[in-house]
Amino acid sequence: MSPRVDQLAAAFQADRARLTRIAYAVLGSYTEAEDVVSDVWLRLVRADAVQAIRDLEAWATIAVGRAALDAYRSARRQRERYVGPWLPEPFVAEGRTLDPADRVTLDETVSFALLVVLESLTPAERTSWVLHELFGMPFAEIADVVGRSPAAVRQLASRARARLRAQAPRLNVDAAEHSRAVTSFLQAAAGGRLAELIAVLDPAVVLTSDGGGQVSAARRPIHGADRVARFVLGIAAKYGDRQQVRPVLVNGAWGLAVSEEGRLTNVMAISVRAGRIARIDLIRAPGKLARGAAIPPR
Repeated sequence: MSPRVDQLAAAFQADRARLTRIAYAVLGSYTEAEDVVSDVWLRLVRADAVQAIRDLEAWATIAVGRAALDAYRSARRQRERYVGPWLPEPFVAEGRTLDPADRVTLDETVSFALLVVLESLTPAERTSWVLHELFGMPFAEIADVVGRSPAAVRQLASRARARLRAQAPRLNVDAAEHSRAVTSFLQAAAGGRLAELIAVLDPAVVLTSDGGGQVSAARRPIHGADRVARFVLGIAAKYGDRQQVRPVLVNGAWGLAVSEEGRLTNVMAISVRAGRIARIDLIRAPGKLARGAAIPPR
């Protein structure tokens, strides 16, 4: 490579994690986000060869935002034909313990609960809100991404904010509180103790399962502590000792990973409210577990 391309590569690599988080927040798929960022790198090299790019960070941010928005519009059409509920692709990382000090900060990723709620927005609303609220991008620059005026983008972000606020209360909780709820859930489920499991669940808890039409999963969300608890215990009883369950970090917050014979089969993203589990997102679609497949079993 030429010295100029080497310089661009070093600068782009230093910013790659941020760019990938932007694309992931817009798309809800880490795999697709990485593809978007890789494509933008190739476009960057070609564009710079025609005219030197002075502000690489600004250029790359706008390019990634546009590419992610285009990809999301296409993905939305495909998701309309999806078998059962569609859930985002989780970002799974191994943790050492359930100690809150071992928790990855949400500054380094995008919470799973937020990704789920973002699905209720239009592509333009989602992109505008993500770029402004999560990444502090000015409306004038976002206008170049979504192809609207700055005033229109401000309205998109405002409308998105209102819709998100109405959709669900904020689920961000103290890390210690979250860890206690996950620990209690795991112990009750492992012990087959129905009453204890119901006690750790919010009365209005919702469990959503995504099998992608490839593996068995509930075709509709399950509502209520009693029904969710019985569903969880039913799965545990069905597979028994064949399953190995361990805590993992799912988008920076504690969740659970389930493996069979060393193969990752399920990831549970868990949201906590007022000390109880308010939402369980059960990701079973094999294609969405690829990033977690390399996590070594304990």
